[in-house]
Amino acid sequence: MELFRIKKDIPFMRHALIFNVISALTFVAAVFFLFSKGLHLSIEFTGGTVIEVAYTKPANIEGIRKTVEGLGYTDNQVTNFGTAQDVMIRLPAQKGVNSGQQSATVLAALKQQDADVELKRTEFVGPQVGDELAHDGLMALLFVVIGIVIYLAIRFEWKYAVAAIIANLHDVIIILGFFAFFQWEFSLTVLAAILAVLGYSVNESVVVFDRVRETFRDRRFGKLAVPDVMNHAITSTISRTIITHGSTEIMVLSMFVFGGPALHYFALALTIGILFGIYSSVFVAAAVAMWLGVKREDMIKPIKEKDETDGAVV
Repeated sequence: MELFRIKKDIPFMRHALIFNVISALTFVAAVFFLFSKGLHLSIEFTGGTVIEVAYTKPANIEGIRKTVEGLGYTDNQVTNFGTAQDVMIRLPAQKGVNSGQQSATVLAALKQQDADVELKRTEFVGPQVGDELAHDGLMALLFVVIGIVIYLAIRFEWKYAVAAIIANLHDVIIILGFFAFFQWEFSLTVLAAILAVLGYSVNESVVVFDRVRETFRDRRFGKLAVPDVMNHAITSTISRTIITHGSTEIMVLSMFVFGGPALHYFALALTIGILFGIYSSVFVAAAVAMWLGVKREDMIKPIKEKDETDGAVV
């Protein structure tokens, strides 16, 4: 399905160098902020107190959140747990205050709002668990990257695999750079969003590279130079890009606006990843593949010349 068809190819590759310089500068800036400011890790990574409370009626999550923030816990997570009546509260660790004291303070404040609230469980999550989560998250990210490289190398050619993984890592580092610069909370949901962006971004690169392969194999475009082939492939997929990314972004924006604090940073990370994923697929992946020297012969297997002696009678 196409919303529109562009008859003349847009010369994307003519400005590829300029946009790649911009990409390199933003990449370096993101790395700088990651090392200078670091990520504002959530309680899941740094450790803290987990409190479970139960209400006799559906809990007012926003009211509970404001009550907890009023106690000085600005970094908190308040979510439903299991049912609408059960609530899980995560609080950061404080020096000189143990988990029992934290839960008693929070429960007393909640009882002032609703006397029927009942404490079900209090648990301290140490930083050792957080280190394990961070390690497992990095390993998951590494295995996703390796899987993408192997898949693209098998489906296309190693030059396309290198170009796509550079573009995908560009998207991931940019997202992390945003979270480091603005000190947004980095939680497990944000990590899940980054893994989703990796798959989403590589899908866009695969679509463009697949059209590049089709153009190389089409005899009608046999005289086109490699930059012109890239321009034709990208231009011919624009309608599809607008439909898929537009519909996805509408869903993500609905989570951002109506999903509440629990989905706020998840949707924000996805929005950044989608926008930069479109950009990197055109001006990073395609341009890097072009500069790595992709050519028509990479996509077309040479035809073996038939041996004249075959079938000869001796």
